[in-house]
Amino acid sequence: MGAPPGYRPSAWVHLLHQLPRADFQLRPVPSGFAPQEQEYQQALLLVAALAGLGLGLSLIFIAVYLIRFCCCRPPEPPGAKSPPPGGGCVTWSCIAALLVGCAGIGIGFYGNSETSDGVSQLSSALLHANHTLSTIDHLVLETVERLGEAVRTELTSLEEVLAQRTELVAAARGARRQAEAVTQQLQGLAFWWGVPLSPLQVAEEVSFVEEYRWLAYVLLLLLELLVCLFTLLGLAKQSKWLVIVMAVMSLLVLVLSWGSMGLEAATAVGLSDFCSSPDTYILNLTEEETGLDSDILNYYFLCNQAVSNPFQQRLTLSQRALANIHSQLQGLEREAVPQFPDAQKPLLSLEETLNVTEGNFHQLVALLHCRGLHKDYGAALRGLCEDALEGLLLLLLFSLLSAGALATALCSLPRAWALFPPRNPSALCSGSHPSEPLLHAGLEPVTPTPVSFQRATPRFLELPLLSCPSLWGPGRPCRLHRAPVSASPCGSFPGGRRRSH
Repeated sequence: MGAPPGYRPSAWVHLLHQLPRADFQLRPVPSGFAPQEQEYQQALLLVAALAGLGLGLSLIFIAVYLIRFCCCRPPEPPGAKSPPPGGGCVTWSCIAALLVGCAGIGIGFYGNSETSDGVSQLSSALLHANHTLSTIDHLVLETVERLGEAVRTELTSLEEVLAQRTELVAAARGARRQAEAVTQQLQGLAFWWGVPLSPLQVAEEVSFVEEYRWLAYVLLLLLELLVCLFTLLGLAKQSKWLVIVMAVMSLLVLVLSWGSMGLEAATAVGLSDFCSSPDTYILNLTEEETGLDSDILNYYFLCNQAVSNPFQQRLTLSQRALANIHSQLQGLEREAVPQFPDAQKPLLSLEETLNVTEGNFHQLVALLHCRGLHKDYGAALRGLCEDALEGLLLLLLFSLLSAGALATALCSLPRAWALFPPRNPSALCSGSHPSEPLLHAGLEPVTPTPVSFQRATPRFLELPLLSCPSLWGPGRPCRLHRAPVSASPCGSFPGGRRRSH
């Protein structure tokens, strides 16, 4: 079979088409595109089920890891204040996974755009083919009506004017028979007239489905982007509640990612089977839906020298009949007008009708050639089997990266959360004057140790400092610390008061 102009199955089509297929009983299934067969449907469902298996394994792994982290963690030694070893690596691994997820989101946006472009090219090709078919029907209808009107009015009037000359009446009746023959031949050229399948309807349905598919993926991509960004924000601000909320949202997006991965994988495999040999399936489906002859469909879908034009005979007979009408009208104009001046008006009207008919006929010859519709067929295949398939593969890569990144983040977030410091630390309590009662801390007044000074050599003053009770837990008494304070060489306190000797 002839390949459409500009279309060749890509390497991705060949690679996906060569993948093995099996039904639910794991029996081999041929890779030919046959969506109406149950075995082929089971093969595609089995491909989609692999994503469900991956989702189940991911959830089991995450659950086992979290249970082990929560229940089998070794106790920390008392008084340990430093983070456990490897804590920073856990946080950075979570951040790296989220950044990989963000990169996958960028790939997903590009793949969604590529898929949309391919489907738009398919819709445009269908609309152009519908315009061609509608133009053929319109030209045929217009030409037939114009010729019929000319036969009923101008030729009838001409026969009445030329009634006295039998040979001229015979020539006018010959032109009538030729016009009726042209009308009969032209009516068979509108092959798409009354066909229940309309390319316009198919294009509208495809555009409708694509619009919602594009919107659904945009919402999924934006949701995952927000989850990644807010999770990074929670790690940066060390906000436990934000990390908990984003962990729940990550679990939801993980399920959606695996689900979209299964749908994308099954669609990509089925599309590769179709694109490896599209002519056979399209011919059978179109013949079944339209009821057209196979020679007409082969001519337009294959468009090669091995298939002849099924309308060539009708076009040839119509062209000969138009040429005969033209010659007969010219003969009547030479012979009848000098004798019957009233015949000039219907003859001029017939000449005008004939010129319009010949112009419409030449347009029909160009439109009925297989080049135009076959070019639309090739454009539709390129949009579906190149751009749309590549976009699907990019979306599949996005789903895979997202699933891996979110699974890694869900495993790392609890360990990173455990490293967050308490959220309500207080500043250190300032030391009170020795003579002031420490009522707020419930402590007895403390008498400082006398301090001696030397003028020549700097000494150090030890004053009691109270540590904040919040650092030692609620209800714990403050401890006394003695901090060295440098004495002024001139014998004064740091606050500027001079001690008298």
